[in-house]
Amino acid sequence: MAAINVLTVTYFLAIENYPILHAVFPTFAHYILIITGIGAPLLVVVGYIHFKRSQAFTAEADISLEVNRYLARNIVNGELNLKFNTMMIKLFLKKYASDSLLDQDKKIINDFLIEVDELTKTRTVDNIKDVEYFKKLEHLKSLSK
Repeated sequence: MAAINVLTVTYFLAIENYPILHAVFPTFAHYILIITGIGAPLLVVVGYIHFKRSQAFTAEADISLEVNRYLARNIVNGELNLKFNTMMIKLFLKKYASDSLLDQDKKIINDFLIEVDELTKTRTVDNIKDVEYFKKLEHLKSLSK
C-alpha cells in the first residue's frame, strides 16, 4: 500500500506539474512501468550491498547478542559442551588405552580429536571456519546418501 501511495502521490503532484518530467512519463502507466522496472532491481542491489557488504549486519548481530542474554548463553553453552565432550573423549581414550579398543576405532577417535582441536584453535567470530566446517559436514552427509 505504501508503494502505491508513493507512486500515486509523486506522479500526480510532481510529474504532472513539470512538463519536462511529463514528457518522460506521459501516463501514469508508463511511470509505474519505468519506476518498477528500474526501482525493483535497484532496491535489490542496494539491499544486498547493505546486508552483505556494509558493517550494518555485523553491528546488528553484535547488538542482538548484547541485548539477548539467552542467545549469548546458548553460544557459551555450546562452547562448554564442546570442551566437555572433548575432555570426555580424552578420558575415554585413557581408560581404554589397552587393547580393548580396535586400532581402527582409536584412529577414528584420535582423528576426530585432532580435527576438533584444529577447528577450535583457528576459529574466531570474524572468520568463516565454522561455515567452512558446516559445509564440509554437509558435503560428507550428501556423499553418504
